[in-house]
Amino acid sequence: MDELRWFGCNLPTKLKQLQVLPLSDIHYGNPFCSIKHLDRTLNKVKDSPNVFAILNGDLCESALRTSKGDIYKQVGSPQEQRDWIIERLLPIKDKILGCTQGNHESRIYNETGIDISKDIAEALGVPYRAEGILLKVSFGSNTAEHQGQPYVYWIYATHGYGGARTKSAKAVKVERLATWIDAQVYIMSHDHVVNAAPDVYLKPDNRGTLDKDTGFVMGRISAYRKVLVKSNAYIKWGGYSEAGGFPPTDLETPIITLSGQGKPKVNVTV
Repeated sequence: MDELRWFGCNLPTKLKQLQVLPLSDIHYGNPFCSIKHLDRTLNKVKDSPNVFAILNGDLCESALRTSKGDIYKQVGSPQEQRDWIIERLLPIKDKILGCTQGNHESRIYNETGIDISKDIAEALGVPYRAEGILLKVSFGSNTAEHQGQPYVYWIYATHGYGGARTKSAKAVKVERLATWIDAQVYIMSHDHVVNAAPDVYLKPDNRGTLDKDTGFVMGRISAYRKVLVKSNAYIKWGGYSEAGGFPPTDLETPIITLSGQGKPKVNVTV
């Protein structure tokens, strides 16, 4: 368990736009894992110079005798699942911004003290924090406010927690998160349902002018956009999901786009 600190990465100044893809809930080892959809996402990251990824937990199924899941039907042992994930992600290791731990990997950590998420992050050479990761992402140059300076965006990603049945109940968890951490993008996974919601917050400008009538300094208030993102999973419908009455999962990864031209701007497409 580590105190929250941020990790920064300086990306190329020539980038005019950055796209960030949350990679979570792969659940490799689950017999319903869609490797086809995963590879489609990995190829997009690998083949596009402006596309990067964040690993946000539950990369491995990690079914144990004491946990939910079928240890007899899962593909490979937890160690073999970890090794497979590392091998699959190695071609994009330079395009991964950070890594967190999911509740499936925490099963192993809680029983043995072995953190396979940390193993994955160290093998790929990326920043890691189990509970959640705060990233300062810099790229491009000549911002609208400061000529010659890069664009800077703050992203907070955490795997997520708890159970919920409705989309609104799942979405409210990331909305709640946005009330106590200051960032422009919030990513939460775990619930296997894609949801993207823009939000606006008002921020005072430190600069001000003297009001001659009152003797007080007055300043402007600017509106900034936050984006709240719930990410997908790579699990086809069936098994535990079908038996438990959960809906089919959206297998398409949401794309978070950060602007590197004009005023800073965040958009999400799903």
